[in-house]
Parts: sequence; C-alpha cells; structure tokens
Amino acid sequence: MSLLRNNSTNNQFEIEAEALRTDWDIKEIENLFDKPFVDLLYQAQKIHRQNFDPNTVQVSTLLSIKTGACPEDCSYCSQSAQNDTSLKREKLLSLEKVVAAAKEAKDSGVTRFCMGAAWRNPTDKSLDNVIEMITEVKSLGMETCVTLGMLSRKQVQRLKAAGLDYYNHNLDTSPEFYGEVITTRTYQDRLNTIGYVQTAGIKVCSGGILGMGETRYDRARLLQELANLSQHPDSVPINDLVQVKGTPLDGIDRLDSFEFIRTIAVARILMPKSYVRLSAGRVEMNDEMQSLCFLAGANSIFYGERLLTTDNPVENHDDALMLKLGMKKEKLPLTL
Repeated sequence: MSLLRNNSTNNQFEIEAEALRTDWDIKEIENLFDKPFVDLLYQAQKIHRQNFDPNTVQVSTLLSIKTGACPEDCSYCSQSAQNDTSLKREKLLSLEKVVAAAKEAKDSGVTRFCMGAAWRNPTDKSLDNVIEMITEVKSLGMETCVTLGMLSRKQVQRLKAAGLDYYNHNLDTSPEFYGEVITTRTYQDRLNTIGYVQTAGIKVCSGGILGMGETRYDRARLLQELANLSQHPDSVPINDLVQVKGTPLDGIDRLDSFEFIRTIAVARILMPKSYVRLSAGRVEMNDEMQSLCFLAGANSIFYGERLLTTDNPVENHDDALMLKLGMKKEKLPLTL
C-alpha cells in the first residue's frame, strides 16, 4: 500500500494503490446504475477520496480556434454545415489572439487550456498552425489540450513532439446508439484516433453527451467502452446536451437530473483515477445539482463564459459556488 498524506489542511487522506480494471461487464455497470441513489453516491465518494482530494477541482478553459462549417453531420452540433443554426463561419484564430486568451485564462486560475477546431480532420498545414499555438501556450506554464477531429498516426507523432499534454476525442454515446446521432464518421474511426493518441503517450480526454434520446443501457455502454480501453482516459468529460435551435436534437426531452448524477457516479467508480469533468450543459444546472455531481465524484469543470459556441456559467458564479462548498482550484506542480 502506498500512502499520500495531504498536510495542507487538517484533513488527511490516503491513496491505496490498486489495479485498474479494463474488463467491466455490461451487467455489472447496469447493476451500479440500479443502486439506490444514496448508496451509489456513497460508493462513488469513497472511491473518489481514495484517489483525489475531494475538495479540489481541476479547472480548464475551452477556446474555439476555428468555428463553423464542419462537414460532419453530428445531430447535436451547432458547427455542422448540415445544420441550419445560423452560426457564422470563422477562420482559424491568429496566434496572438490564442495566446492572449490563454494568458487571461491563466490569470483567472485555469491550469489547462483547451483549443477546439471544427474540422473532420486537420490538414498538415493546419496542424502547423496549431502546433505553434501549443508551443506558445505551454511556454506560459499551462497544460495544453486540443480537439481537432480524426488524426493519422503521423499527425499524432507531430503533436507528441510539440509537447501536447491532452487530446480530446469523445465517443459521444454507445456503439449501438451512435448511428442515430452521427453517420459521417464511424465509432471505430473514433476508437482508432484514441488508440493512436494513447500509443504515442499523449493523455486522452474522452467522454460523451447525455440527453440525446439514448437509454440507460446506452449510457452504461458508453461508460463500458471508456472504462475498457487499454488505458482509462486521463480525463472524462460528461456533457449534458445543450439544445441548439436548428439542430435535429433541438426540443428533445431533457435528461432527468438524477440520471445525469448517477452517470457521474458510475463513471467515478469505473475509472477511479480519471478526472471526471462537468462539461457542457452546466449553465442549465442549478447549484444543488452541480454540488451533487461533485459529491458523486466529478472533480473538473470548464471555466469561462463560452464552450466553443455555447454558454457556460460566468466565472464569478463558479467562484462563489466553490466558496460555498469549501472547494479550491487545483494548482499545477511547480515542475511543469
């Protein structure tokens, strides 16, 4: 057993080293979903405390560096050229604008700067520009993350050489429900990109979107796919669908709040050492729901007023909530 003691507060906690499972059976996961709510949160909170400081939240900022005109047909996405959302198409942001946004984020306590581009897959020329951005953001002492669509092995190696910390590539939903949401890219395409990234030694950020009309079985299957990867994703963003006018999913019934919280708890149990992030949809969650998500094992949020093209809670509201809960922002090690 290896112990880690936190001496910065009066509360001491232990981390016990144990093997991470990548062989979860779907029935096991469904049984977790079926637990009484309080029992499920209790189990998730115990596991969370074994692996993380329960009163610390990792804070990231997400910037859209290239907006709109994506050729994919994702039914939830405002940036798809196939969805009539009236979103203005924009060119790739300049290096100067990206660096300025990163500096502002760092000054507000953000430790990871994420950059998203609405591409099916980047060209090598486009990747040159993104690599410049990665280099400059890392020079500020921040972690870097990008989401650029599908990648080739060669492109992944270039990102690794540039020092990229995280690559985001969500699975979105279960393999069975996937075709109801997206037809222009296969589930295996997504798994292939994740495999290339993991093999290169870049940390993976991968999760999904809830509330797209999927069943509880689909939510369980999504988590099974993530937890049974050869390595657990280092970061698991869980999004609550943001309904955008002009997309096929606009007007769909919203997911029950308790079902969302259950999914957070199950993700924490299956992937005990991964950061579980409350991502899109927080602007429609009240403080009580977000607090229960933290209790269920969420320990990361996106910070700032925009997530690519959708609204996010303003920073002072997040600061006020963390103050009420006695929580603090995670700080990067001085050696980064």
